[in-house]
Amino acid sequence: MTNTLKGLFAAALMVLTPHFSANAQDWPAKPVTIITPALPGDASDIIGRLMVGEMGKRLGTTFVMVNKPGAGGIIGSMEAARAKPDGYTFILATAGSHGINGAIYTDLPYDPIEDFVPVSLVYKAPNIFVTNKELPIKTLPELISYVKERPDQLYYSSGGIGSSAHMNTEYLAMLTGMRATHVPYKGASAALADLLALHVSFMAVNLPPALPLIESGRLTPLAVTSLERSSSLPDVPTVDESGLKGFETTAWFGMFAPKGTSAAIVDRFSAEIKEICQMPEIQKQLATLGGTTVCGSPQEFAEFQRNDIARWKQVAEAAGIMRSIK
Repeated sequence: MTNTLKGLFAAALMVLTPHFSANAQDWPAKPVTIITPALPGDASDIIGRLMVGEMGKRLGTTFVMVNKPGAGGIIGSMEAARAKPDGYTFILATAGSHGINGAIYTDLPYDPIEDFVPVSLVYKAPNIFVTNKELPIKTLPELISYVKERPDQLYYSSGGIGSSAHMNTEYLAMLTGMRATHVPYKGASAALADLLALHVSFMAVNLPPALPLIESGRLTPLAVTSLERSSSLPDVPTVDESGLKGFETTAWFGMFAPKGTSAAIVDRFSAEIKEICQMPEIQKQLATLGGTTVCGSPQEFAEFQRNDIARWKQVAEAAGIMRSIK
């Protein structure tokens, strides 16, 4: 590079650097959109709506939750990936949209790692296996036996192909040899509605949207998928305790920005999310959902996501459920 070009390059940096710093310092200067690839009432929607009011108070602008459900989180994730990386669009993603999808699809129209910047892993919660009240089942071993005695005769629902709920049931089927027909929906709330309506017999589901239905007696809880029992349902055993030793999966919910979003904005938003998660009232409300608040750094979230995708790839390959969008 000639001295003249070096000089021009240095001058350009001097002009641009204050501009980028000012953008980060002034953010947010207008309303911020947070996409959730789920229906209203699904876990990511519940968690996001608990937090957006505090985000607005702390950062002095409106934060708007926008639901973009469908295709196991693909529709909302595609929209977020294509959004302008200016700090005004984020996605509160799920273990399905930004973990499992990256493991099971051979032609996913977005890359959960390369097309996004991790901001913060916000929340982790177990899934729970539940049945409708008409099924004469009270425990997970009873469900497994009941399904195995009726191969391919029963139906189970999920919030979409590749959702953590779907993969948990596939994982259970792989380990036990039971066979049932999968009925995917656009989100967990729709899947739960048809379970309540007796159109399907059972499902694995994120704990937050299922909890009020269990507490009201409308659904029968069988087992949670974490290694520890949920504090919200202390009498419900784990899958591990139910005879499948070592079975452990969690649903997770985390904030991402489109690739190219300023690192300064990402770091600031991550720090704000952490502060909000430490607020006693927010902790109290999140605790009622039966999971664990995380709200760590972008770097910790990036490592967590990579490990999660790698683990689900092993499950998908073993179960033979690699899929194509086409």
